[in-house]
Amino acid sequence: MSLEQADEQWKAQRILKHALQSGKISHAYLFSGPSGTGKLSIAQSFAKALFCTADGWDACGECLECRKFEHGNQSNLLTIAPDGNSIKIDQIRELQRNLSYRGTEAGRTVYIIERAETLTLQAANSLLKFLEEPVSPIVAILITDNGQAVLPTIRSRTQWIPFLPLSPDRMLEQLISEGSPALLARAAVQLSSGLDGARQILMQNEFAEIRNLVIQLGKESLTRFTAAMITAQQQLFKTDLSHQTELLLSLLTLWFKDLTQIQAGRQDKIVFIDQLDWLRNNAFNRSFAGWVSCMEHILEASKRIRANVSPQLAFEQLLVNLQEG
Repeated sequence: MSLEQADEQWKAQRILKHALQSGKISHAYLFSGPSGTGKLSIAQSFAKALFCTADGWDACGECLECRKFEHGNQSNLLTIAPDGNSIKIDQIRELQRNLSYRGTEAGRTVYIIERAETLTLQAANSLLKFLEEPVSPIVAILITDNGQAVLPTIRSRTQWIPFLPLSPDRMLEQLISEGSPALLARAAVQLSSGLDGARQILMQNEFAEIRNLVIQLGKESLTRFTAAMITAQQQLFKTDLSHQTELLLSLLTLWFKDLTQIQAGRQDKIVFIDQLDWLRNNAFNRSFAGWVSCMEHILEASKRIRANVSPQLAFEQLLVNLQEG
């Protein structure tokens, strides 16, 4: 990806483009935003543009520096990633030694620190001293999913580059291109805030089974109370799915949300798209407020479970509430 192609992250693109066009390059940047938003890819594209010797704000891809970058031979690009669960002080000291050996004649050096929120306190303080006395040809790019988890003293010495969550449509497109089943991916993107979260949901072997169970319970809970109770007992609480009650409740919320989408004429937003005929036929059996009330009952059941109420008891009470409306 080049910076020119980073339209999805237009905020980051605008800030970095201005820096390259004006020549006012900060000594340190903090790329912050949800996982799966292309932070590392855009950091590498920015670094490539910084090394490029051709005219123009983006990397040309043809000059010697660009070719070195593309072939992995750009010795002035350094990357640090967590050693285990954290970035340790020895890694930062090694970085400092490496950079101190390079004279200004070596040209600009860029170092990228992945998952900067995992810096140990010692490592962060060591890096801080380095950031306080920047050497002009050195540019630091710190990458994190959560900028607020980075030490305030480090945040204050970097330029914040915000990364926006991908839209559900964009995430869905990406997941399908990776081979995920469209129906499952359509639900997963609604249950997560980023691509990585959606991928984790899709990796769960029971996800398809849970989705099918939600469809059955969603239909039975409205007109066949006894059947819904039996389904919950036999297919949820007497099986391995019993530990997935929270996920099932989240999906059940999407089921009732789909009914409101039908009433609102937004069929393109339907999650359970394979159940469109049933949803159309039943969407007006209750008022819009009635379906919202169902979602509120689900939220209350979820709160009760988190408050250590028996999941089965909370779920059975939910079915009573859904039946009554």
